[in-house]
Amino acid sequence: MNVLQKLVSTGVKTLPRNGLVRHSSHFVYQPDAKAPVEGPTQKMNMFQAINQAMDIALEQNESALVFGEDVAFGGVFRCSMGLQKKYGKQRVFNTPLCEQGIAGFAIGVANTGAKAIAEMQFADYIFPAFDQIVNEAAKYRYRSGNLYDCGSLTFRAPCGAVGHGACYHSQSPEAYFAHTPGLKVVVPRGPNKAKGLLLACVKDNDPCIVFEPKTLYRAAVEEVPVAAFESPIGKADILRSGTDITLVGWGTQIHVLQEVANMAKTQLDVSCEVIDLVSILPWDKETICNSVKKTGRVLIAHEAPLTNGFGAELAATIQEECFLHLESPVLRVTGWDTPFPHVFEPFYIPDKHRCLAGIRKLINY
Repeated sequence: MNVLQKLVSTGVKTLPRNGLVRHSSHFVYQPDAKAPVEGPTQKMNMFQAINQAMDIALEQNESALVFGEDVAFGGVFRCSMGLQKKYGKQRVFNTPLCEQGIAGFAIGVANTGAKAIAEMQFADYIFPAFDQIVNEAAKYRYRSGNLYDCGSLTFRAPCGAVGHGACYHSQSPEAYFAHTPGLKVVVPRGPNKAKGLLLACVKDNDPCIVFEPKTLYRAAVEEVPVAAFESPIGKADILRSGTDITLVGWGTQIHVLQEVANMAKTQLDVSCEVIDLVSILPWDKETICNSVKKTGRVLIAHEAPLTNGFGAELAATIQEECFLHLESPVLRVTGWDTPFPHVFEPFYIPDKHRCLAGIRKLINY
């Protein structure tokens, strides 16, 4: 088989001028084995599943609004495509380029009882809205003595590595918000989770943030139920059972860990249990700790920097709850404590080679 035939067989349509192929993705997408609910399904990528979830929310709730920068024509990732045409300019509309304004407006809308779905164009841009989200939305129920709340408020934010995003379009800021009582934070791994989590957030009584790994918008394709369904917030998913080591991640990283589990079995004869945390706040302590007590070893991987990344909270809890069951220290494989780089992204992300080296270290401890 020549180079061109090999490229065609692997799905590459065109041959670059220099004859070389650049593989941007650091992961191989692993679709869910089965749909989350029974009934008719449709093949969708992740942005299409998110679009359908917002369509359902707008159809089911006459008060629901979708707004953000450029959402009227579909948004930079096309997640809201066609919604303004279907529901009108009063319900799907653009906002000024002002994240704190978007968040403040969203809080006011939600406080009236309407369903507010606000898009932050990139998770990197959410920081100007940090005060509104952390000091207003998250505390509204508490400081009003439960008279008022910001339930029915959902922020969507594309996050994570994408191959060329550099320091302003690649960050994973989930840990900042996980330190805030009153918020709920989730990260989908693919179309089914994206649709189910978004619909669950829209109905939740607390303000929610959905961090959507942007590299999965088109790379992730699954059979998704056409009907409305919700994925539980606060519940982790065991994607692969194992006996020797627990691998924990979320978002794109879960696909890296599934590939690493295969490599560990083939190269090291190590049986890995792979868990998608799914929900950062609240997180599923019971599922994680039960797995670690069974395997005795755990590796936590995330794209965000090491220091004070959310993996640190998992590691601290595992040490407290599972200490006598551990055969080796808790290991974190993460991004480095530097700004997210551009051309050096491949050296920054916790890819399969770094994770496999971590497994080897834990097994040989």
